[in-house]
Amino acid sequence: MNIAVVMGGYSDESVISLRSGQLILSHLDLAKYKPFEVHILPEGWNVLIDGNKYLINKGDFSFEKDGATTTFNAVINTIHGTPGEDGHLQAYWELLDIPYTGCGFYQSSLTFNKRDTLSVLSKFNINKAKSIYLSKGDVVTAQEIVDTVGLPFMVKPNQSGSSLGISKVNDIADFEKALQLAFAEDSDILIEEYLKGTEVSVGVLNLNGKTTVLGLTEIVSHNDFFDYEAKYQGKSDEITPARVDEQTERKIRETAIKVYEVLGMSGFSRADYIVRDGEPYFIEINTNPGLSGQSIFPQQAEHAGIPFSELLDSEIKLALQRKVLWKK
Repeated sequence: MNIAVVMGGYSDESVISLRSGQLILSHLDLAKYKPFEVHILPEGWNVLIDGNKYLINKGDFSFEKDGATTTFNAVINTIHGTPGEDGHLQAYWELLDIPYTGCGFYQSSLTFNKRDTLSVLSKFNINKAKSIYLSKGDVVTAQEIVDTVGLPFMVKPNQSGSSLGISKVNDIADFEKALQLAFAEDSDILIEEYLKGTEVSVGVLNLNGKTTVLGLTEIVSHNDFFDYEAKYQGKSDEITPARVDEQTERKIRETAIKVYEVLGMSGFSRADYIVRDGEPYFIEINTNPGLSGQSIFPQQAEHAGIPFSELLDSEIKLALQRKVLWKK
């Protein structure tokens, strides 16, 4: 089977995605699959073979080499951010009738929007932080924010990943700087109360047809919160399994499965929670979690004793099954 391993993207997360793609390429079973490294970047869509680039035909997502046209039986999507984590490419592949891994285009679009995800989950009694939603041009004072969510508070772009544009505001004097940082990433932002507690990242996936918690990882940031530097530059301790008691672990697992299924998810995901007074509070969900050597999801797979090639097998099978459902 010809498998396109798609990586890159149009956001600042593209460098992480390119690393994730390399891990996937190194773990695909070559007895079953013929993988192709596909870069989708602002400068173009290309297949890389032996250091040479071959242009992707956007009309049917194929490419030509030496006069022969190659098409793909399935796509493994590992783009973080736009256009691979926000539903754009998923809708495109579905129109072309090409199976792809991960969740569908609607779920991708929904979960990439933090505000809309929280709105959906609020109907299902999922604990979450108090929050305020702002668009560029809205007028609000720092004191109004403090009166609603307290101090300190978090300022986040509504649609962004890898902790880009996120600030923790400990002093009102830092509010304007935090706004500028968040609005540089997105025209809509989310301001949330700061939840003090244990941060736990939970890998969840549909493994051979069953919603499965891959693992729980405790995040201990060396910085004020789990920012980009803590995530990707070694400024945190990631402890798998998380150091929580049995009852708390059960609650986290139950909540993580409920969130995954309520949102209609499929494929790999990583959801972040803050555990306060024994209760998990949902922070966000990533539908294309990082898969680089520094990433949490592969660490959880290793601790669970599940070969990553087996997880990729399951993903490809689910993608092919979904294509059958499209035709019904």
